[in-house]
Amino acid sequence: MASTRPETPGTFQVKVVDRLSGLPWWLILLLLGGAILAFQFASNETYQQIFRRILSGILVTLSITALGYSCALVLGLLAGLGRVSKNVVLFNLSTLYVQVVRGIPMLVQIFYWGFVIFPGLIGLLNVFGDMLAPALGADNILAKIKPSDINLYWVVVIALAFAYGGYEAETFRAGIESIGKGQVEAARSLGMTYFQAMRFVVLPQAIRRVLPPLGNDLISMLKDSSLASVLGVRDITQEARLYASTTFRYVEAYNSLAFIYLTLTLTLSLLTRWIETRWKQL
Repeated sequence: MASTRPETPGTFQVKVVDRLSGLPWWLILLLLGGAILAFQFASNETYQQIFRRILSGILVTLSITALGYSCALVLGLLAGLGRVSKNVVLFNLSTLYVQVVRGIPMLVQIFYWGFVIFPGLIGLLNVFGDMLAPALGADNILAKIKPSDINLYWVVVIALAFAYGGYEAETFRAGIESIGKGQVEAARSLGMTYFQAMRFVVLPQAIRRVLPPLGNDLISMLKDSSLASVLGVRDITQEARLYASTTFRYVEAYNSLAFIYLTLTLTLSLLTRWIETRWKQL
């Protein structure tokens, strides 16, 4: 009968250290900090008031992220296909778009859309309205529309969509180029057109491979949606700023704001990981 050697103290200590080092300490610390803030929210009337005020802008933040990211995916996919296209015009237009939006800071792009592009478009509409005045009347909507009539919410959505479309274009391009050309050639030999080969053969595999960076970009857009506050859009960041500026409770307001953003980003991170796991099982 074989004898079992007792563990030495040194071996036991090594095992304990290995187990402790394998724990997600970063998550434990985050949960601890979140528990402390949650206790403050539950027991402190000031935090409860701030929390209610900031949460009034949560739908604005989430809708900006959802709409902007959905449009960015469409723009990114189209530009990504253009980046791998053999058509010289499509390739150069897509490359120009990607290089421009990736080379300008996000804040500058939001200002540019809000104070240059949209006012310029309204100026053009006014010109057309004046030209069509004999047919439509002097009080037609094209002639009377003003920059102040613009809903800045949509300015932010469009600005984020165009900006992130450039990043998604490079993500899709990398995913498409990671698929072997032999698969496209095999699909073409079976009678598929180029677009059919892309739709049924290349893109399903490419999207599966680029899910992690797409998820990261979704989280980044959620955080960048806070830039909507620079145009006065009443998202959670703007609500926190307004509360802090009127009550001078900056610590409490920005503690609450940081906690809400951290909760949202961690939730999105867990959701994207779950989606990645599900896709791998398909």
